[in-house]
Amino acid sequence: MSKAVSHYWLSTEGVFGVAVGVSASYIFLFVLFGSLLEKAGAGNYFIRVAFAFLGHLRGGPAKAAVVSSGMMGMISGSSVANVVTCGTFTIPLMKRVGYSAEKAGAIETAAGIDGQIMPPVMGAAAFLMAEYVGVSYAEICKNAALPAVISYLALFYIVHLEACKAGIKGLPPRPGTSTLGRVAGILMTLCALVILANIVYHGLGWIKAIFGAASILVVVGLMIIAYLALLRIVAKEPDLIIDDPNADVIELPPLKETLLAGLHYLLPVVLLIWVLMIEHLSPGLSAFYATALLVVILLTQKPLIAMFRKRSSPLALLRAGWHDLIDGLETGARNMIGIAIATAAAGIVVGTVSITGFGLVMTDLVESVSAGNMLAMLLLVAVICLILGMGMPTTASYIVVSTLMAPVVVELGAQSGLVVPLVAVHMFVFYFGLMADVTPPVGLAAFAAAAISRGNYIGTGVTAFWYSIRTGILPFMFIFNAELLLIGVNSLGHLLLVIAAAVTAMLAFAAATQGWFMTKSRWYESVLLLLVTFTFLRPDFWLDFAFPKYDVAPPEKLLPLAASAPPNAGLRLRIEGITLEGKEIKKTVLLPLGSEGPAAQRVARSGLTTMSVPSGVQIAAVALRSPAAKAGLEQGFVVTGIETEAARPAQEWLFLPALALLGMIALLQRRRGAARQARTVPLAT
Repeated sequence: MSKAVSHYWLSTEGVFGVAVGVSASYIFLFVLFGSLLEKAGAGNYFIRVAFAFLGHLRGGPAKAAVVSSGMMGMISGSSVANVVTCGTFTIPLMKRVGYSAEKAGAIETAAGIDGQIMPPVMGAAAFLMAEYVGVSYAEICKNAALPAVISYLALFYIVHLEACKAGIKGLPPRPGTSTLGRVAGILMTLCALVILANIVYHGLGWIKAIFGAASILVVVGLMIIAYLALLRIVAKEPDLIIDDPNADVIELPPLKETLLAGLHYLLPVVLLIWVLMIEHLSPGLSAFYATALLVVILLTQKPLIAMFRKRSSPLALLRAGWHDLIDGLETGARNMIGIAIATAAAGIVVGTVSITGFGLVMTDLVESVSAGNMLAMLLLVAVICLILGMGMPTTASYIVVSTLMAPVVVELGAQSGLVVPLVAVHMFVFYFGLMADVTPPVGLAAFAAAAISRGNYIGTGVTAFWYSIRTGILPFMFIFNAELLLIGVNSLGHLLLVIAAAVTAMLAFAAATQGWFMTKSRWYESVLLLLVTFTFLRPDFWLDFAFPKYDVAPPEKLLPLAASAPPNAGLRLRIEGITLEGKEIKKTVLLPLGSEGPAAQRVARSGLTTMSVPSGVQIAAVALRSPAAKAGLEQGFVVTGIETEAARPAQEWLFLPALALLGMIALLQRRRGAARQARTVPLAT
């Protein structure tokens, strides 16, 4: 008993472990940042902008719900909070245009869950993931960006397909507006945002190069000027109000006026991205600067807008800003209480795993049940993560599943010859821990959405789970294809090709699961769409049948291959040996080599010391907590071979037959849809 108490309360593997340390250092600041941004009015601004852009489209309120939930998810640390914040307004509107209560709740639930995989906050798990994986926070955000975006695009497409199947229209356009004018306005706005983003990134980078250490003062001065200029623009527009979604008449917000009415809310986000990506400050310090700017905005936005509008009583408005600040601080502290308790309680789980050796039992269990089959192992891990994540907040769910299941995937994958990047493994368990919030019978986000929509909870949960399957297939794909996490993508052309393939795959998957593409799909067309999806996400699967992926070099080539390896690359080593528990192991691991240098130096930097033996190259020593140790190398193991890339055609060539198959399906459905329309026209006349 005394040993357990000491382990839980006095060591770094218990209550006061990595999770609580990260929550106190980083997570609290970002939770506070999100609550202050919401209190300033950014939440309402995001929702209004989404409706102004998309409300007139087919199924417009549902599409606006997806976009606004994505924007809210960037700063929210809870899927349930995301659903409640946006769903209060979006779910009644979705019901009004024709979505059933269950589908309206399910769309908001699926959108709220995906907000937790959206950088930069990722439900406050991004900071923990950076600590566990051992990479920078900016790297985690880069890895998570593409899967999050394509998941939202697929949900947007699902909403469109549901509207097509049910014949749902959008909200009526504002009087005096035309479709062409709205499209032109949207395109001009998007172009302006792209230009602004490039000016911010390259312009601030130029300031960094010219002014060096003094650049932060220059940027602060520019921020003050930009803030005053934007408030002057905001003062010319009417205040953003929260419409009643149950009102008799709902008008679309005017696009231009709505967009201009809250541009100053983007300044803290711009500052946060700049200090993270260009100044390379720590996440905690970056959040501190962004929060400090938000405090200034909360205190001054109302008095300054009143002054620009030449209205009286700025002092009264200053007091109102002070009250908003106090309320925002209080909300941030209250939101953090749940996260702090959850991370501390999850620390007890971590301590239990380390003190009892339960993690080794989980590895043996999964290995024995899956019988060495990699896909069966991943499916079993996914189910266990769903069970472990039931009823838990995002942060606590990630701590538990990463502690218990991430080592299982790494170890069993290595034994199957699959070297999985550690960040991909943590993303895998993180995604399925989150899916518990949408999976009956305990899906908390589905409960919240059903309470708003007044629909059946089980129906809402099942529909939301069906919509979220597109998010569930992504982890399986980036376990086998790390390019989806932008790992190994080194050129702009390669990046664009990866993005195009991923987006096409997810849209094809959405069409397959919804049974509708150009028109209602036949069963074999849905199967072919799934085949297209698989080919775009895993083209190497088909290539492996005809060409070997790796050649095996003798272990004596270790130093020459280490010398010729590119910077920050690694060597795939086949190793075998007997563990301390007496278990014989054969597996493949990736030895990180770091930057360029002499071969012996690069190997030594990885924490590895080797010596030649008759059976190959033996590992003489592995430095504690070194990259070699994290890769799974152990003292006494023998390197039996080194895998090198084999010469074979580029896997992207397989995109061409997949595109041809997709085009054939589209042509068949278009002809069938045209024939059906031709048959119905005489009946209508």
